Amino acid sequence: MILFITLHTFGASAFAQQRTLFASITYRFDTVFAQRGILNHSADFCQPVTRGFLPRSVQSILPTVGITKRRLKQLESIQLIREQRENGRQQLAFHARPFILCSLPLRRPPRNSTSHVRRNGKFFLQVIGHPQFGLPYGQDRLIAIWIATLALRQRSRVVRFASAAEMLDFFHLFKDGKRYRRIMEGFQRIFAATIFFGTSDEPNGNLVLDWARFHFFDRMRLWFHKGEGEPVDSGSDENSIVLSEAFYEEIDQHRIPVEREVVAALADVPGVPDLYLWLSWKSWSLNGRSVRIPLFTQGGLVDELGPIEYSEKRFFRRKLACWLREVRTFWPECPARISQDGQALVVRSAKRTFAIASSQ
Repeated sequence: MILFITLHTFGASAFAQQRTLFASITYRFDTVFAQRGILNHSADFCQPVTRGFLPRSVQSILPTVGITKRRLKQLESIQLIREQRENGRQQLAFHARPFILCSLPLRRPPRNSTSHVRRNGKFFLQVIGHPQFGLPYGQDRLIAIWIATLALRQRSRVVRFASAAEMLDFFHLFKDGKRYRRIMEGFQRIFAATIFFGTSDEPNGNLVLDWARFHFFDRMRLWFHKGEGEPVDSGSDENSIVLSEAFYEEIDQHRIPVEREVVAALADVPGVPDLYLWLSWKSWSLNGRSVRIPLFTQGGLVDELGPIEYSEKRFFRRKLACWLREVRTFWPECPARISQDGQALVVRSAKRTFAIASSQ
């Protein structure tokens, strides 16, 4: 619990300052506490209050102090993440390099859209969706992270698990019919997608193409309740997914660790997880120097992360600033800032302030 209340007396009034990991906000509590019987202006302020008049739970005073349940959950996640990081006891997941360098769509693409292209410097990513299921988007990226993590933990292309609902537990997501249907549809989109990934470079004036084509899975066997899409425990017949050889080799040869709790906390915030994961990787790959990542040139950050609706310069710059604030909430030492001219993101090396402890 990370809600700290400090009371100050000013004559006959009392004020409380909410100290959180966000900007300080001051609330007037005299009326609120008086109504609840917590403060008695005629009594000595330091006298103990009667327990019978205290709120029955923290949840009951959240609306009073201006904190929603969602924000309280976020504050608890921030505290947990920072404690794990300080103690070197982080819970790690793993992601695939192509989707660190170039992001999947943030929101559902138009129905007739079956191609998604992103560029990051000399790297490019193209995802071709199936006409029936469409392109992977949004929280479908969590499926790729979860399956990659299971594959590396189990050290096998064949991933086995009791229920697809385990993914919801892994990312602390609610379990309801809507989520279950999204999982089922997401697995279909991931399974049916084809990925093109590689580089186009011109060393010494010669064009060199290094391209690869792969898909996520060769085969999948999942059990769901018909109609509701709810995953079921398959009993003796395990749920299983066979990763394609190319995808398994990619995640095995380029193991990129990510903080599970951060990904879980940001799962419902479009765009921020992609920026966080990319910054973690990029800042670690730099050796004692800083770089300017152009925002708007070809292959710049807008081509890598920017959704179509934010492709206009001022909108993307504003959105990027919001994303950076969210990232710093979970990673205060985040080594990135928007340049003074607003045309680039300046990233410095984070070898000493890496989000993931070196002992991991």
